[in-house]
Amino acid sequence: MFVLLPNATGKVAGLIGLIALIISLMFISIVFGVMDTSWQTAVDAYTNFTGTNEQIVIKEVRVPRALIAVAVGASLGMVGVLMQTLTRNPLADPGIFGINAGASFFIVLAITFFSVNSLSQFAWIAFLGAAVSGVIVYVLGALGRDGLTPLKLTLAGAAMTALFSSMMHGMLVVNERALEEVLFWLAGSVAGRKLEFLTSVLPYLAVGWIGTLLISGQLNVLMMGDDVAKGLGQRTALLKGVTGILIILLSGASVAVAGPIGFVGLVIPHIARFMVGIDLRWALVYSAALGAVLVLAADVAARWIVMPDELPLGVMTALIGVPFFVYVARKGLTRK
Repeated sequence: MFVLLPNATGKVAGLIGLIALIISLMFISIVFGVMDTSWQTAVDAYTNFTGTNEQIVIKEVRVPRALIAVAVGASLGMVGVLMQTLTRNPLADPGIFGINAGASFFIVLAITFFSVNSLSQFAWIAFLGAAVSGVIVYVLGALGRDGLTPLKLTLAGAAMTALFSSMMHGMLVVNERALEEVLFWLAGSVAGRKLEFLTSVLPYLAVGWIGTLLISGQLNVLMMGDDVAKGLGQRTALLKGVTGILIILLSGASVAVAGPIGFVGLVIPHIARFMVGIDLRWALVYSAALGAVLVLAADVAARWIVMPDELPLGVMTALIGVPFFVYVARKGLTRK
């Protein structure tokens, strides 16, 4: 396997470069848009606030938007690595495996029939939906004599995505109020999100980030196969259960904040492994940084393409992710 950064020095330098790129994209996201401002205006919004329109836009709209894009992108990048490692499926992604659809369906269900509008409740509802969908997909993928296979998992995820999406759209057709509230959110977006959206789920995201990094070394062992891992004394069932919980925390919190943003978890792990290899301790860190870069860049592009309007963020990530999905799927089928 070709690795772009084979040694530790190169990997550290690459990570520093990615962090610098994230900061640069955040600067672009905060300063440029329909209302162009300046870096000095951004600084004054926090050090010398006078209540101008530019300062209000920066403080209330653009800074929260940039921070949410970084948090969601990093989370989805890490979720992709966890899912592809756990299922041994290069096509694994919260959107493809129905986890995003399950979380979205439960939120729309709560809005439509129970008039839920609390951010903290959204988070718990999204966790529940992600968990239910993930368990169903896993069980369906494990049915049959040949047990759990990447193809069966992908088909089960596609089926659950179609089922939840159909039921969700059916509810929205008969409830115009709910449609107006969630239509743009369902396409996946960080636009119009207040900082409270992020702070309400930040504890769950923090647990997910830290927990993922803590088990990265054990996941390296699990990648060698269950028999080898058990022979080395690893409690594989417990590790898989913890990994599943972390996937639900990160993907559920991301959906609660920004809606179902697809394909980030599919694309980013492959790029990370190309850059640093299969060592998950590096792959997870790089996936978090690359995920933040992708979501930030897609969000900036979404504003410029049809300015003064903007495209939903999920549309931009799909434009990147769908060709990549086809490439990975064809590559896997060719190998077989």
